[in-house]
Amino acid sequence: MNRKFPAVILSFLLALLLASPVHALSWAYDFVVWDGKVYEVTEEELAPEEVAGQIGSVRTQANENTGSYYGNASNAYPRGTPYFSIDGVSEREAIVVQDDESRLLVAEFRDSAPFHWMNVVIGAIPFLLILAGVGAVVLIGIYVNKTRQHEKT
Repeated sequence: MNRKFPAVILSFLLALLLASPVHALSWAYDFVVWDGKVYEVTEEELAPEEVAGQIGSVRTQANENTGSYYGNASNAYPRGTPYFSIDGVSEREAIVVQDDESRLLVAEFRDSAPFHWMNVVIGAIPFLLILAGVGAVVLIGIYVNKTRQHEKT
């Protein structure tokens, strides 16, 4: 009986140490991120006449375990949820979010979004595509030039 007791305790301690903890955040408020800015979504609704054009949409979800997010993200709204600007109001102050019930809810600026390395990657994609296009044109030009030189000889 004495030999089993340390084994049971050891097994219990190993189970506690190896068990992965469960994390779940409780967000202070619903938010959306647009253009590097975090906006708190309020219950204030706007009429469609007060809303200007679409400026973006939710592209990524905030991670419920770590709290991290990047790009145009949200902790409460699914991908594809559109953002709009408000007539006569700067996007630095507030934007509008259209929820799943087609309500137009005001989202007020709270803070700048935290740095995330994926923001750098997403920002670099257009430049990388342009660079790849220019590189392809240069390589095609070199290839065509070499084939013309071979045809002349």
